[in-house]
Amino acid sequence: MIQNNDFTLIDPQTGNQAFKLFRFEKNNPFADVQRLNYYSMIWLESGGGSVTADFSEYDFGNNVLLSFSPYQPFLLNIDSETRGWGINFHPDFFCIHKHHKEVACHGVLFNNIYNPPFVHIDEKAAANFEMVIQQFKTEMQNPALAQYELLISYLKIFLITASRLKTEQQTDAKKVADKEEEPFILQNLKNAIELHYKTKHSASDYADLLAITPKALTRLTKTHFNKTLSNLIAERIIIEAKRELYLTNKTVKEIAYDLGYNDEYYFSRFFKKKADVSPQLYRETVGFDKASAV
Repeated sequence: MIQNNDFTLIDPQTGNQAFKLFRFEKNNPFADVQRLNYYSMIWLESGGGSVTADFSEYDFGNNVLLSFSPYQPFLLNIDSETRGWGINFHPDFFCIHKHHKEVACHGVLFNNIYNPPFVHIDEKAAANFEMVIQQFKTEMQNPALAQYELLISYLKIFLITASRLKTEQQTDAKKVADKEEEPFILQNLKNAIELHYKTKHSASDYADLLAITPKALTRLTKTHFNKTLSNLIAERIIIEAKRELYLTNKTVKEIAYDLGYNDEYYFSRFFKKKADVSPQLYRETVGFDKASAV
């Protein structure tokens, strides 16, 4: 389906949207809360403002790429005339969990709980993005043999370019933070969450591990990550739950148990509160590929 600068590819097996490229100008199509069952990338060429994602708010300027995972709530407040491109792709079209070694965007562009959900686009990256978008448009207008494979190849180029740029910017930001003597305890906190999120779910658990009061640790996380410690822990649990729901054939009860929840129904309520959908609905709408289950 092609209309103006909107290009949509439909999965013939499910009838659902697999991939979409669209242009937006002047009006902000993201002014209301978005909860989409696919990955979403928004290249905002012009128009600064702020983004609210996962209940945290971040300011940004012109020329940024914003990235969001399935069912991650977000909205954009743009304070000037806007222009840019949007790319949506369903996990069944390209799943970053299954291809993280190829594109290295998991934990960088998507599912990064410690950094803002955007990357600043420099002149070189903008030129690469323009080239890839033209390739997308050409292929969508003239479908031929192996169209899916070619579109995925272009998508990988887009993702790798953005991931490299964000990694560079994160490295530069860390150097600045080191000079400013950012509390070393925050790196210890990141490591502790990665090691213990399946068994330790409360802020006090991590405060005890790091020998600091929960209040002081929460103040640090709010200052440096713009999130409470409880939200950081919850987001890490939800990211793993989503990965398990998509990549495995485990039951919700098994996933809950693996993540430290003995009560399946308590876990389901927790998941729905954070992801806005039940675990079962997430699996049904985001998809599950049994042939590649791990």
